[in-house]
Amino acid sequence: MMSHFDPLSAGGGLGAGGRVVAVLGPTNTGKTYLAIERMLGHRTGMIGFPLRLLARENYDRIVAIKGKKAVALVTGEEKILPPGATYWVCTVESMPLDRPVDFLAVDEIQLCADPERGHIFTDRLLNARGMVETMFLGSDTIQPLIRRLVPRAEFIQRERFSKLTYAGYKKLTRLPPRSAVVAFSATDVYSIAEMIRRQRGGTAVVLGALSPRTRNAQVGLYQAGEVDYLVATDAIGMGLNMDVDHVAFARMVKFDGFSPRRLRPTEVAQIAGRAGRHMRDGTFGTTDEAGELEPELIDRVENHQFETLKALSWRNSKLRFETPGYLLKSLEERPPLPELVRARDADDHLTLQALVRDQEILDLAKGRENVRLLWEVCQVPDFRKTLSDAHTRLLAQVFRSLRTGTGRLDEDWVGRQIARLDHTDGDIDALVARIAHIRTWTYISNRPAWLKDPIHWQERSRVIEDRLSDALHERLTQRFIDRRSATLARSLKDGRELLGGVRADGDVVVEGHSVGRLEGFRFVPDAPVRSEEAKALFSAARRALRDEIQNRLRVFEQEPDEAFALGPDAALTANGIPVARLAPGPSTLSPAIVPHDEGLLDQAQRERVRARLERWLKAHIAARLKPLAALRDAEALTGSARGLAFQIVEGLGVIPRAPVAAMTEQLEKSDRKALSRLGVRLGVSHIYLPALAKPAAVELRALLWAVHKGHPLPVPTPPPGRVSVESAGAPPAFWEVIGYPTAGPRAVRVDMLDRLETEMMKQSKEGEAANEPALGQMIGVKPEELGGVLKGLGYTRSVAEDGKITWRRRRNRATPKHRREAPANADHPFAKLRHLSKAG
Repeated sequence: MMSHFDPLSAGGGLGAGGRVVAVLGPTNTGKTYLAIERMLGHRTGMIGFPLRLLARENYDRIVAIKGKKAVALVTGEEKILPPGATYWVCTVESMPLDRPVDFLAVDEIQLCADPERGHIFTDRLLNARGMVETMFLGSDTIQPLIRRLVPRAEFIQRERFSKLTYAGYKKLTRLPPRSAVVAFSATDVYSIAEMIRRQRGGTAVVLGALSPRTRNAQVGLYQAGEVDYLVATDAIGMGLNMDVDHVAFARMVKFDGFSPRRLRPTEVAQIAGRAGRHMRDGTFGTTDEAGELEPELIDRVENHQFETLKALSWRNSKLRFETPGYLLKSLEERPPLPELVRARDADDHLTLQALVRDQEILDLAKGRENVRLLWEVCQVPDFRKTLSDAHTRLLAQVFRSLRTGTGRLDEDWVGRQIARLDHTDGDIDALVARIAHIRTWTYISNRPAWLKDPIHWQERSRVIEDRLSDALHERLTQRFIDRRSATLARSLKDGRELLGGVRADGDVVVEGHSVGRLEGFRFVPDAPVRSEEAKALFSAARRALRDEIQNRLRVFEQEPDEAFALGPDAALTANGIPVARLAPGPSTLSPAIVPHDEGLLDQAQRERVRARLERWLKAHIAARLKPLAALRDAEALTGSARGLAFQIVEGLGVIPRAPVAAMTEQLEKSDRKALSRLGVRLGVSHIYLPALAKPAAVELRALLWAVHKGHPLPVPTPPPGRVSVESAGAPPAFWEVIGYPTAGPRAVRVDMLDRLETEMMKQSKEGEAANEPALGQMIGVKPEELGGVLKGLGYTRSVAEDGKITWRRRRNRATPKHRREAPANADHPFAKLRHLSKAG
């Protein structure tokens, strides 16, 4: 029977079971054909494919040989289970491993390294076995890891039937017939397809978001010769068997879910390998923006020489179902072998994490069976891939329904959910989204224990998916083959109202075209900056997004303060999205706010954005600089104390004492007490607010000063806890305003500088010897660095014959210019107060 083994207890080798064979090689080597031939030579067998599309295609091939009664099809969304089935064709995730078979095979085994699905393939590599024979099919790159993880495995090397050759760069207009053009976003695929439609009469389109039925129909157009070109994403790189002579890469960079990156050589080979069929040679090259390929990359692809995989993705499959907590803990176990790396949290894991935050779900998930049920619910795929919480809410409702009432889903509720999807109007993107929705319900309907009449719902969801898929195929055909399809440029020229919207991920769709992204109130076109294309896309987005912008603005004005933040680059964000930036304003504490909108907002709307951000910013500054705000708003201060307070506020909490010496001397005892109650300290050389030494206050003062002065951002601030740093990285005025006045080569936190100067005055007065290590420690410098600081403060060092070291202040020490500047404006409050004091 089929066996499961522990790679630790089995030493990473073959457990109970028969022969294990790894058939490895590049594309077009007949690996799948060999596996099916071997399977049909056994009494029973099972084969797992990476895609539902491939499973269905090979199911049809095997049915043609063995008949329907002998073959079962098992995918997440489709199950055909004849009572006497002896051969099982499945997706890798859906393989029923508890069913014993003589032969078992897994296709594209190199996907063990895939960051999203790799842990499933790795589990099959380690644990899935046929009783007589097990076969793994895939790329050579996984060979060393199979040798280590399955030491008793045999290897069969397959050579490519045909030759693959680099044909260089060609313009789209010069591509030979029977070419496939590859890009990596729907936007690129659509734009290239439009160009080919205009110049070459038409093209088929293949994207990963298409349903299998739509994809097959589009490929059918190409295979039937109705069009000579195919424009696709890397969805064609796995399993689509077509008569392609040439593969042209329009892009060599793809977004992998985290960031854009250049294609790896193995990915180039996997896609380029679609060119050539069986014994017919193929070519690959570039077009559009890709440019020429590097000679090293060409050599690798032509000769199938690639770096081997370093590790495989792994997730614990021995899950614990006592409680949701145990389940989560078991999912997070570390790999047992160095060749394995823990997979990043998959969608089902993330869904479980989200659901267990709901106390009601936790209460319902008590006991092994209920925890197991919760996990089964979490594994319902989100085919929409919108990254929103709508899917999580749906699964929460499913679980509640299964745990209450009859223990099955309410059929009226299911009927309403499915009925909403049963219409074929709308553009391409609307149909794609609707198909994704119905595929989720197709998956749910294939859980017979969840529904009273699962067969009815399976048929219903399948009929709707087929109807939507046919409509999508028709739309694609009309748009990219039928010359009556209107392009975006024509729509703009006609001046008619444009249909548009914004997906959950911020993607802006206008008339079925993905034209860019909406980041807050800022539209970022999916085109080169300042290009004619970008201008056209912006015009389309501006006309199509009027209602969306108005709705966003209403929501924006109602956002709680917690939604806003100020970054070190002076960017103001709402829920993490930049919406404005700070600019120099009337004062350091009152910067201007410039909303990001690139012309989408009218003047009144910009003012509404600015007003909401100003309210938040004032509150933010007041909270972070609370002592400063209290000093600014103090009403009890009068005369010199009030003028001094004004100067401290203008200096963001610290000012040199020398320029305000006269004013300080005029302070009455009551004034000094009032200032002291407000946190003001009259230091030896500075007047300051010690409470503003906290890192958050220092960083904010630095940012406000830099914005006001037009200084490059971000500005460096001392690390938390450091009382002195080198001052060479910024001007003295900067260090002064953040509370770290310069002293020689160092910027010293003002309270510690005050403490040092007080100690120096005491030692000088009493003639004491200087304890240089202790003085250095006071301001966080080495004894040998202390001299530069004290010299900067105006002290000279002397050593007596008995070795006694003293430091004395030089007479008439010049005050640094930035500390002795007096207000030039005669209307300045400080200037008026000084004039009054002289007059008195």
